[in-house]
Amino acid sequence: MGFYTVSNVEDMRICVVMVGLPARGKSFISQKIVRYLSWLSIKAKCFNVGTYRRKVGPAHPDADFFDPSNKEGSQVRQNAVTEAVKDMMAWFSEENGVVAILDATNSTKERRRWVLKLCRENAIEPMFLESWCDDKELILRNISDVKTSSPDYEGIDPEVATKDFLRRISNYEKVYEPLDSDCDKDLTFVKLINVAQEVIVNGIQSYLESRVVFYVMNLHIRPRCIWLSRHGESVYNVEKKIGGDSSLSPRGLQYAEKLPEIVRKSAGDVNLTVWTSTLCRTQQTAQHLPYKQLQWKALDELDAGVCDGMTYEEIEEKYPEDFKARDDDKYEYRYPGGESYRDVVIRLEPIIMELERQENILIVTHQAVLRCIYAYFMNVPQEESPWMSIPLHTLIRLEPRAYGTEVTRIKADIPAVSTYKEKGTSKLGESSSDATAKFRNLLNGAPPSA
Repeated sequence: MGFYTVSNVEDMRICVVMVGLPARGKSFISQKIVRYLSWLSIKAKCFNVGTYRRKVGPAHPDADFFDPSNKEGSQVRQNAVTEAVKDMMAWFSEENGVVAILDATNSTKERRRWVLKLCRENAIEPMFLESWCDDKELILRNISDVKTSSPDYEGIDPEVATKDFLRRISNYEKVYEPLDSDCDKDLTFVKLINVAQEVIVNGIQSYLESRVVFYVMNLHIRPRCIWLSRHGESVYNVEKKIGGDSSLSPRGLQYAEKLPEIVRKSAGDVNLTVWTSTLCRTQQTAQHLPYKQLQWKALDELDAGVCDGMTYEEIEEKYPEDFKARDDDKYEYRYPGGESYRDVVIRLEPIIMELERQENILIVTHQAVLRCIYAYFMNVPQEESPWMSIPLHTLIRLEPRAYGTEVTRIKADIPAVSTYKEKGTSKLGESSSDATAKFRNLLNGAPPSA
């Protein structure tokens, strides 16, 4: 899998222009692209026109607001996209943005040509991404998701919201002009038909564009959940040692025995697939789970190199400069002969791609690896992800939705040591300091700024 940083993409700047009727998963896809690229250290940002529209228009507009013959509504919506594009251009120039997503219906040729012209005038490559769908069951599922998570329908009766949203879609259908391989052959575009049932690609030229295409081809927007768990408490955890391939402690074995019951309570009768690392402690943790299991070398714990099998106190005493360097920049720091968090992200990219293709997966793996996976789904900034608290004997349930990912934590009633190390100390355990609380909030699904 290719990997590059912003410096490798040179001066290329791309605007991914979303196209499609409401309830086609555009916002979901937009957010996913931003998270994926940001996770790979590529500066990306989504500009959702609906957010701009809500700032200047009614908070809960009904379907008539979106009727093409409603001049007042049309003007508000035009002002919203103008402001979104203005901010997007400022972001490119002032913050050295690399990939922007313009999340809107962009349903007419006139609107798309307007965006195309602005991009070309500002040396930005426009790439159109249409989500076209006629699968009624899929559309109704998307409507159900939107009506429960979109700010437009906050506090509105679900049945009323569904009827109104169907009328809104009908208004957009009056003017909708899908991308066409003949008429739009001069454009760079990707057309996803019924999510990824069929994909039409036209005029893709750069490596960065091809990475976006490959990623969205692996996405699906069917409802699903992902469950994450660290292995049970290990002998090395009890001895405060990092790395290694130790077995579970007696309490870790208890967690392994209880894990099937915890998973059943959370997942019900869902048919799961379990992914583990190749290390002993994850396989022991998964041994009682009654599901198909796969081992992935890419899910092995961060390699601590020369520090493998040592305690943090020993590392601080023997390698004081390294100990400080890791605290100063934990994401980039690479153990001598080992790995950094960035290295872990690189090897996890195929896992993320496969995870996006699958439906319901339970991953049993390690602290650093789970931090990287969790950071991807929750859009946690790189510099903060290595400091998140991922406690032992806790099952985390992630449910990707159109406007974010819902998080549920289920803690087993089985004690375990804390393996969390705060910045500036070699001692293990979490304090009640503001900094620690902040990183605990990230795990609870609070936004990074909380």
